[in-house]
Amino acid sequence: MRVIATAGHVDHGKSTLIHALTGTHPDRLAEERRRGLTIDLGFAWTNLPSGERLAFVDVPGHEKFVPTMLAGVGPVPAVLFVVAADEGWKPQSSEHLAAVDALGVRHGLLAVTRCDLADPGTATAQARDLIRTSTLGDVEAVAVSARTGAGMAHLRTALGRLAARLPDGDADSPVRLWIDRSFTVRGSGLVVTGTLGAGRIRTGDALVTARSGRPVRVRALQALGEETGEVTATARVAVNLRGLDKEETGRGDALLTPASFLPSLRCDVRVQGGTPAAELPRTAVAHIGSAAVPVRVRPLGADLVRLTLPEPLPLRIGDRAVLRDPGLRRVLAGVTVLDPQPPELRRRGAAARRAAELADTGGTPGEAAELRRRLLVRRGELTAMGVTVHTTPVAGDWLADPAHWDGLRASLAEMVVAYRSERPTEEGIPVEAARHRLGLPAVSLVEALVTPPLRMSRGRVTSGPAAQPAAVVDAVRRLTAELAGRPFAAPQAQRLAELGFGRRELAAAVRFGAVLRLAEHVVLLPDALLLAAGRLSELDQPFTVGTASRALETSRRVTVPLLEHCDAQGITHLLPDKRRRCAPGDR
Repeated sequence: MRVIATAGHVDHGKSTLIHALTGTHPDRLAEERRRGLTIDLGFAWTNLPSGERLAFVDVPGHEKFVPTMLAGVGPVPAVLFVVAADEGWKPQSSEHLAAVDALGVRHGLLAVTRCDLADPGTATAQARDLIRTSTLGDVEAVAVSARTGAGMAHLRTALGRLAARLPDGDADSPVRLWIDRSFTVRGSGLVVTGTLGAGRIRTGDALVTARSGRPVRVRALQALGEETGEVTATARVAVNLRGLDKEETGRGDALLTPASFLPSLRCDVRVQGGTPAAELPRTAVAHIGSAAVPVRVRPLGADLVRLTLPEPLPLRIGDRAVLRDPGLRRVLAGVTVLDPQPPELRRRGAAARRAAELADTGGTPGEAAELRRRLLVRRGELTAMGVTVHTTPVAGDWLADPAHWDGLRASLAEMVVAYRSERPTEEGIPVEAARHRLGLPAVSLVEALVTPPLRMSRGRVTSGPAAQPAAVVDAVRRLTAELAGRPFAAPQAQRLAELGFGRRELAAAVRFGAVLRLAEHVVLLPDALLLAAGRLSELDQPFTVGTASRALETSRRVTVPLLEHCDAQGITHLLPDKRRRCAPGDR
């Protein structure tokens, strides 16, 4: 199936032409039939001589209904531009062309209607000259009369050629169906319609709504008036939903593949055509997909602006939109989304720096370019913005720009050297401190940066073989002299400090195994356990704490934690009566 939208001035015969092509009148509302003009979007379809099935989105031409027109054209890849031979180019013809150009539509066909009422030559030449200046370029033109049938066969053939040139929708992409109608059907419930530009929808699929994030289930599908179990892009589709009420959705909402899009409340865009970026009003209406939302406009550079949205929309890199001034009822410019998840601009000069970052960005999602700009990003976030990812994550699902990652590794190595120089008694920098200094969002990224000669040790990043700091060596030497002849006479806290054991020095000495810390301020030399085992084994078994204290020539302050340590090492065993016995091998 191919999908084409109409465009053109009010009352130039768009709906009549679609009726003649399809046998179905797209004006579905009684008010439309009564007034003879299209108010809302209409839909019809036909089979072309080529065998291609062609669906039409018929849009209103009246200036009051341009937002409705944009909702219909936004998701569609091609237009059938209609100009009446007897009236020629008119004001709404210009606005519709400006909208088509702003949306970047590149495929189209010109139908000059009412050729039975006037010579179509003048209108055709004028319209083709004007259309040629837009993204549609040099379009084929066919003169027709829906009343007499003149030229209709040629129009069908030309539509077949147009349909053959249209790009195929990517059926493997996530679904983003912009909703242009919603209504209820008795016995079935809520039905929404839209143009499926990418992906595939099957009966039973689980989707979510962009507006509320509500999960919904596809109860049934219909395409071109027929029930079907699966629809693939590009197609007009009606989706019967379970789990949602009509009041909870409507035009401007979208059905999405879960976890495949990020809600965007601001986006950086490139302005194309129309009003220059610096001259845009500070408020406008952005038409994106079938949505029309008021936005705040902040200039960044010569052709770059930031749009701030009042509600989140599921945007991707490369999305096209139209900025319109509803007061003056005119199209201001077209925009291309460059970044749907931009950083905040908080510091002076941030806008200019941001413009420089985006200067070479063309709106085509590229993995290398996005990594260079974002430096670190989760894989899911990048794919949700429309980027195809081939890079292997550096940690978990984190992706990194290679140059930035190499720079982080070098910075970490320098940081470890500096930290150990500043704090020689510490083995290395705590991993959380390293994360904070490097500005990384996760500890796992720091750990992934640790490669030889860096290594992880007890929650710290260090490098090379461990060497005792000179201050620790001196303190241990003084402690050894202090305990000569009385190996269990552990110094009091004040004396430990006098010997050079500050908090960091003591922790380093314990880490290097240079001392044995039994309790907060009970510190002995490493051979204390072996010496204690020898003396305790000479006692009558079992023995008490007091007996052990006398044998070790020390106080209960030292004996109690020393015996508990001996218990833990299996040197002694604590008996039910609180006495102890040396293990058989130690006697």
